[in-house]
Parts: sequence; structure tokens; C-alpha cells
Amino acid sequence: MAERRAFVTGHPIAHSRSPKIHGHWLAQYGIDGSYQAIDVALADFARFLKSIGAGGYRGGNVTIPHKEAAFAGVARRDHAAEQIGAVNTLWLEDGVLWGGNTDGHGFAANLDDHAPGWAANGPAVVLGAGGASRAVIHALKQRGIGDIRIVNRTLARAQELADRFGAGVSAHGAGAVGELLSDAGLLVNTTALGMHGNEALAADPAGLPGHAIVTDIVYMPLETPLLAAARTRGLKTVDGLGMLLHQAVPGFELWFGQKPEVTPELRRIIVADIEAH
Repeated sequence: MAERRAFVTGHPIAHSRSPKIHGHWLAQYGIDGSYQAIDVALADFARFLKSIGAGGYRGGNVTIPHKEAAFAGVARRDHAAEQIGAVNTLWLEDGVLWGGNTDGHGFAANLDDHAPGWAANGPAVVLGAGGASRAVIHALKQRGIGDIRIVNRTLARAQELADRFGAGVSAHGAGAVGELLSDAGLLVNTTALGMHGNEALAADPAGLPGHAIVTDIVYMPLETPLLAAARTRGLKTVDGLGMLLHQAVPGFELWFGQKPEVTPELRRIIVADIEAH
């Protein structure tokens, strides 16, 4: 049987940890396959999409800045991609190029792993109104959280998302965050605040009730200022690395025919890689 091939594409792409994740699984399951990083400039992306089948690829991952272009360029999309408005996973089915979005799945599976029962812990406050926020809100709605509060500096952007996702989703300016946290059971940061070089606190978890769970989709550093402040308060915290690992699972299964497991060993490998860089 011919080698099965898949890829991750973005611009730039050298920083991507996806080849390490998929390479680990290919070796673990003894699959004759390859997964490579391909740098594609924005101007060349539409042409790249058309060439996937001819290149012998079964599909691949799409990262920044191509997720919206992939959404526009595929022939068919799954429900999650339609809801989120972006594609991060591509696969060929009977010669037809499909696009899906596994970010919401990755977010929810990470919480399932580290905070079982989290979905009973509403209401949820989501900080930020970008692409990652859309994936998180989709996941929260899928899991039945009926009160989702989007907080963003630009209220209009938050309102756009609230309108997009409908009932149970509300938009708020940054000034409202204090009162919104007082009865929230879940706080999610989807902004870049807390990333290396951007050490500001995304919100003060001091206002949360004692049963609240705090999670950050940022995974560099693994413990962001928000998570550190929440841990000091004795709150349950979940870092963002698991989202990256779990969002890779559906694609691997599609291309290589094996559902892989996110194990402590895989996490250790990726943490070591983060620390080495």
C-alpha cells in the first residue's frame, strides 16, 4: 500500500508543532505515512488547494493565516466549520475536497480530560471575539451551556458573534467583566493576553465563585498570568496545550485510518519541545 501523506500549511509554518504530534502517532501505531509542514504564501493558497490530490496527499491541517481562505476554497464543509466560519482540517473524499474545523472539539476534549463534568459548570464568560472565540462558543453551545457571555474591548465584534450564535449568547464591553464573573462557573481566555511578551492579566479571577474553572487557550507559557492568579485563589485551572493535542485527533483518523490517543507521553514530548525553544 502506498505511503499515506498529510501536511500542515500556514505562513510562516516552521514554528508548528503539528509534525511532532503526528510524527509521534505515526511511529506509535507503526503506520507507513508522512506528515510535513508546507509554507504557502497567501497569494498561492488557492492554487495549493487545487493541487492537494495531485500531490498524493489525503489531506492536511490549515493554520494562520489560511483558515478563512480554506473555508472559502473547499467544495464541502462539515457542521463545525460552517458554524465557526473557518477550516483547519482538509480531507479528500471520493475526489471531493472537504473542510472541517476541529478546534471546538479540541477545546472540549481538553476540558473533558482535565476537568470532567465541566459542562455542568455554566454560565461561561469568554474573553475575546476572534476566530478562536468562535470555536470555543461553538463547543460551549454543543455541550449545552445556555448562558455564554462574550467580553471584548470592541463591543461591536462581540455583538457580531452573539448575533451569529443566537440564543443564550450575549455581548459585553471589557468594563463589564467584574460583574459578569460573580456567578460564572467557567472563564475562558481566547485573547493573546498572557502570551510570552504580553504578560497582562486577561481578567481578574478574584471575582469568580469558588467552584469556577479557568482555562486559557494560550499554551506558551503553559501557565499564563490568568491561570497562575486562578490557581493562587484555589480555582481549578486547565492550560491550553491539550486543545492543540486533541484538535489533531480527528484529522489523523481521517488520513491514516487510526484514532490516536492523547497520552501523558505525547504531552511530555511537546512540553519538552516548547521548553527547548
